[in-house]
Amino acid sequence: MINRDLIKTALSHRETDMVPFNFMFTPPIRIALEKHYGVPVEEKLNLPIRMNGLKSIKPLYAFPEDYGETIKDEYGVVWTTSKIDRGTPIIPCCPEPNLSSYEFPNPASEYRFENMGDWCLKNKNNYTVVPIGDLWERATFMRGMENILMDIVLNQEFVEELLRGITDYILQTMKILFNRFQFDGIFISDDYGTQKALVMSPDYWRRFIKPLLKEIYTFAKSNGRIVFHHSCGNIYPIIGDMIDIGLDILHPIQPEAMDIFKLKKEFGKCLTFCGGLKTQQLLPYGTPEDIRNEVKILKREMGRGGGYILEPGITLQSDVPLENLITLIDATIGK
Repeated sequence: MINRDLIKTALSHRETDMVPFNFMFTPPIRIALEKHYGVPVEEKLNLPIRMNGLKSIKPLYAFPEDYGETIKDEYGVVWTTSKIDRGTPIIPCCPEPNLSSYEFPNPASEYRFENMGDWCLKNKNNYTVVPIGDLWERATFMRGMENILMDIVLNQEFVEELLRGITDYILQTMKILFNRFQFDGIFISDDYGTQKALVMSPDYWRRFIKPLLKEIYTFAKSNGRIVFHHSCGNIYPIIGDMIDIGLDILHPIQPEAMDIFKLKKEFGKCLTFCGGLKTQQLLPYGTPEDIRNEVKILKREMGRGGGYILEPGITLQSDVPLENLITLIDATIGK
C-alpha cells in the first residue's frame, strides 16, 4: 500500500496494518531530526502526508538573521521573527473597526504558486495537502485578539465585512489551486479554542464563522478535495457543526483540552481524527517508556475501526529531548 492509499483507507474508516501517522516540525526539531535521520526528514521517515504552503512575504518561520527583528506580511500585519517558532503578531493592520481605506492583498499574485506544480508531481504517491490560509485566526492577526472579540459584540457589521473579505481571498486562492494543480486536500488553520473552552460562544461561532467555513468546505468538496481543519484547544461544542458542513479530518485534538476517546466514540464514525498525543508534559518530560505506552494506547483505542492518524497534539517544539523524539518516531512507525 503506497502512502496515499494508507491515508485514503483511514479516511474510509477501515483499519490498516499500520496506523497512519504524521509529524510537523518547528525549525529546531527539524534540525535535530535531520542530523539524526538525514535530509529531508519527510523522506527519511516516509511520512504519508505531505504539506506545502503557498509562498508568503512572511514565511511561516521567518528567522531574525534573514529578516531582522520584525517582518510585515501581505495583509500589513507586523510580526516578530523567531528562531524557534512562527513569531507573534504585534501590530495589527486594522487598528480601527473600519475597512474603508483597507485593500486586501491580491490572491492571484504569481509568486504565491511558485514550484507548486513540481511539488505536487514529486509527491503524487503521498497524500498531498495544501494549506490555504486561516479565517477567524487571520481576523485576530489583522485586528488584534482583544479588539476582534469586542467587535463581535460592539461592531458586528465590521466583523462580517472583515471575515467576508478574508473568505473571498481564500476562495479565490482555492479556485486558482484547483484549476492548476493536482492534490488531495486543503488544510485550514483556524484556532477556536482555549485550553478550557471556545474563545467565543457557540452561538457567535455559528453566526460569524460557520456560514463562511461552509462556503470553504463546500467549494473544496465540490472540487474533489478533502477538508483537513486545524484548531487548537477545546472545541467540543462545535465539532458536530463542523461535521455537518463537511469536515473530513480534525487536527490536532489536544488531549490536554478534550477527552479524545470520548470524541472517537461520539464522532468517530463520521470524522477522521489526526493528533491526540500529549505534548505539554509527556513529550518534553516523560520517559521513553511513557511515550511508547502512550503510542500503544492511541494505536489501539483511536486506531480501532480506522479514521485515525497518529500525531502529536501540536507541532513538535524545541523543548522535546532528542531521545524522546526518536522514541516517539520508532514507536509510531513500528520499530
